[in-house]
Amino acid sequence: MAYSGKSYVEHVAVKVSDIHWHIRFFREVLGMTLREAHGTEDAPSQVWTIGGMQLISDPDFKGPEGRLAHLGIMTDDVEAALRAGQAWGVTGLAEYSNWMVLPDGLVLELLQSEPGAVAQILAVKARP
Repeated sequence: MAYSGKSYVEHVAVKVSDIHWHIRFFREVLGMTLREAHGTEDAPSQVWTIGGMQLISDPDFKGPEGRLAHLGIMTDDVEAALRAGQAWGVTGLAEYSNWMVLPDGLVLELLQSEPGAVAQILAVKARP
């Protein structure tokens, strides 16, 4: 069963050893301010930028392997996308009904868009 809706990557979640350095970098170099934070201002456990980055504090992280935590995918119809994934043999996560784990371990968090929002985001001029 093919999914007939549209989707886009809404955020990319990565582990970082120094979350404060990364918050400053994305703000000062790329103009990405915060839209949400969990934890305290002095010790946030994770933050999301306006622009699609989710930074997860992991002071013991040494990298580079294992940095990617998951991809947040905004989609027209989460339930239809989950059904389409199941038809491909993709499993879900017991603790999160809107998450899928692909065979190679890549984790997707599916996020429900407002009606018409995905089409509006995708209405960009394609590169030649």
